[in-house]
Amino acid sequence: MPSDSAQTTQWTTRGGIKLASIRRDRGKWRAEIFRRGIRKSKSFATKQQAKDWASRTEYLLDNGATVAARMTFGEVLERYAREVSPGKRGRQWEETKVNRLRRDPIWHVRLGDLDAAAFSDWRDNRLTEVSAATVLREMNFLSAVMSCARRDWGLIGSNPLSDVRRPKAPPPRDRLPTPDEFERLAIAAGDDLTQTRARAFHAFLFACETAMRAGEICGLTWDRLDLDRRVARLDRTKNGMARAVPLSTEAVRLIQALPHADPVFGLSSKTLDASFRKAREMAGVEGLTFHDSRHHAITQLSKKLDVLALARVVGHKNISQLMTYYNEGAEELARRLD
Repeated sequence: MPSDSAQTTQWTTRGGIKLASIRRDRGKWRAEIFRRGIRKSKSFATKQQAKDWASRTEYLLDNGATVAARMTFGEVLERYAREVSPGKRGRQWEETKVNRLRRDPIWHVRLGDLDAAAFSDWRDNRLTEVSAATVLREMNFLSAVMSCARRDWGLIGSNPLSDVRRPKAPPPRDRLPTPDEFERLAIAAGDDLTQTRARAFHAFLFACETAMRAGEICGLTWDRLDLDRRVARLDRTKNGMARAVPLSTEAVRLIQALPHADPVFGLSSKTLDASFRKAREMAGVEGLTFHDSRHHAITQLSKKLDVLALARVVGHKNISQLMTYYNEGAEELARRLD
């Protein structure tokens, strides 16, 4: 009686081409193929499933270039959103970008026609709609998609975005909220912390004390807080590293003033963004973003902490990153020299 255990593969050839091998292996059916120097194998519950997989895989290996050329860029983006984005912290942002690209002509371009010129046209059109900084971020994302299509999926031989000129990066922002703007925002937001607009401004004040990002504040839960020791523990941050954030007396007061909720601020990232924008509009404040609170906090903390301690507090691996957010003016520096 034949053994049900794994055996050495016996290849059958036809016209010098090795045919797929389908055999029993530890209670399952294992299909093995060898095409163009590539060997693949996979196990299935039934023999028919193994045969179907082998036929499909052999066809793709024999006709990969033709199949890839017929695929549209949209199909590649959908596969990336389905298989790669879910494992990334920026999943939601990437999915939003993929959905927006559905309305763009480049979505329907076939891979065989997708070259540097097609991406250059997309870049130029996009620059009429959004800032150069946004286009740069989107180009980095599309380049990651194309690299995956080349390296992991074998759909293309090279990444056409490598030959596309990037827009010039804008200078770092140096916008800081003024005392007058703090006052106007406070009036526009109101002091009823059961209202989302008031909590959004409250979160802005907390960010100005801690240099925490909007997403970190929205995700802050009570089990991550130790108000006696004045520490907030962040398990997941933008750079993927956990960090502990020291809380000032004012930061603790801001938390204690909130109505009890979990997460602490009772805001999603989307609600925080919309509510802060509304308060800013009502206050007549122009050009200020929630993220400018990080500039304010780092500038203020730099007066109290040395460079290494400051980098640790704000979660920067590279100390030079601090210069992006440090915005103390020359006049203030002059006063500190006396």
